[in-house]
Amino acid sequence: MTTCPICGQRDIGKVGADQYYCGDCCVEFMIRNQDLKIYNVEADGTLTLYDATAQGTVNLEVQKG
Repeated sequence: MTTCPICGQRDIGKVGADQYYCGDCCVEFMIRNQDLKIYNVEADGTLTLYDATAQGTVNLEVQKG
């Protein structure tokens, strides 16, 4: 089970291979091997790299299963 690394929500959508979307946080994240990348989804649909220092803490214990 994959959870959102920002809010811990389990009700996330899969948008591509190893790529997920959390509607609560409005972020997309990719999990490849042990690498986690998080992106903000902007109003126009573009993705910008998530800045954890500006947004708060990130839960890096993402489980894939």
